[in-house]
Amino acid sequence: MLQIPTYDNNGKSSGTVEIDPAILGTRVRPQLLKQAVVMYRANARQNTSATKSRGMVEGSTRKLYRQKGTGNARMGTRRTVVRKGGGVAFAKGNQNYDQTMNRKMRRLARNNAILAKIVSESAVVVDDPKFDSPSTKQFVSVMNGLGVSKGCVVAMGGQDDMMYRSGRNVAKTEVKPITELTAYDILRRDRFVMTRSAFDLLVKDPVTLNAGDEG
Repeated sequence: MLQIPTYDNNGKSSGTVEIDPAILGTRVRPQLLKQAVVMYRANARQNTSATKSRGMVEGSTRKLYRQKGTGNARMGTRRTVVRKGGGVAFAKGNQNYDQTMNRKMRRLARNNAILAKIVSESAVVVDDPKFDSPSTKQFVSVMNGLGVSKGCVVAMGGQDDMMYRSGRNVAKTEVKPITELTAYDILRRDRFVMTRSAFDLLVKDPVTLNAGDEG
C-alpha cells in the first residue's frame, strides 16, 4: 500500500491515507506516459501554417523562353521555386498530426500518471475547501499552506464553481474535476493535489473515471 499525506485547509498535517497501487496500474510505465503526453500535445496543434507549391500559385505554365540559343540560363515557367512570386519547394499544408490511443490505454495512462506523482511524493490530499464566494486570496492561502505554490493541478471530486473561479487565475495552476483530468494535465504540473472527495472517488471506481475519453 502507498501512503499519501493529508492536510486540512490550514495546511496542517492530519495524517495519511492509503491507496493500493494495483488500482493505478501497479507500476509506473514511462513509455505509456510518454505516448500519452505526445498524443495530447500533437492533437493540440492547430496546423494552420501553409505555403503554396508551384502548382498553387498563379501564372502561366508556358516556358519563359526557349531552351537554347538565347545565351541565358535555361528557365522553366514563372511558377518555378527559384523565381520571385513562384511556388515554395516542399510546401507546408494539410499535414495531419493527430494521434490516437484507445480508451483503455488513456485511462491506464491517467491512473499511471497519478501513481507516478504518488511514488515521487508529489501528491497530497486536502480536505475539501469551502468557498462562500470566489476568493483567489483564500485559494492561494490554502495552496501556500500545502507548499505547492510553484504550480499544481487540483483535482476536485465534482463540479465546484466557487473553487474553480477562485483558482482559475492562479499562475501554473489548474483546477478540474478528477473525471476530466488526463495524463498530460497531471504530468505537466509539479504537484498533484486531490480533495478528499476526489480521492474517495478515485479509490471507489478508478476504472470508469472518464478522464481523457474524449481523446
